[in-house]
Amino acid sequence: MGIFSRFADIVNSNISALLDKAEDPEKMIRLIIQEMEDTLVEVRTHSARSIADKKELQRKVDNVATQIEQWQEKACLALSKQREDLARGALIEKQKLEEVLKGLKNEYTLVEDNIDKLTSEISKLESKITETRAKQQALIVRNQTAHSRRDVQKHLTAEKAQATMAKFDQYSRRIDELEAEADLYHSTGKKTLDQEFAELQAQDEIDNELAKLKQQLNNKPAQPEE
Repeated sequence: MGIFSRFADIVNSNISALLDKAEDPEKMIRLIIQEMEDTLVEVRTHSARSIADKKELQRKVDNVATQIEQWQEKACLALSKQREDLARGALIEKQKLEEVLKGLKNEYTLVEDNIDKLTSEISKLESKITETRAKQQALIVRNQTAHSRRDVQKHLTAEKAQATMAKFDQYSRRIDELEAEADLYHSTGKKTLDQEFAELQAQDEIDNELAKLKQQLNNKPAQPEE
């Protein structure tokens, strides 16, 4: 792929669309910026080479133009000395150099156009890099914000779970207390087996004591009447 076609692909590319399709947007945007910077270096290298070519062509144009003037002067000198043959030869050399000069000037124009194009593309590419770097910063901020929100949500979810468990434990304890109270009331209202036997034994003792008292009263002598 030529430098200009690759440059056009980069400048005309929809960075946002590329990032939307990427599995790892941060990695993708780093690769895009790296490609842009590499292309920018290459474009600047071509531009520097074209500027050097322009200077070299300018030197050649000036040199050929000087030679043309010299042959023109020689033709005039030959005619002034009645040497038309030499004048004709000088004009022929002059004509050849004029053709050379015409070619050099055409080449010079092409180089100038190429430099103008490269300068414009460098400016566009620099703007594209600046734009993409801004997207990179925004993407980093969005990524950090998303991670922070996720961490906060995880923290809140954990706290909510802990609160729920605490309420569950509280309710469980309350149920245990209610069951204990119910057992207590149940045991208070119903006599145990030991309690019933103890009551029977106490009743026998009372009956025996009552019988003794009755016997004593029956065996007591009657008192004489006055």
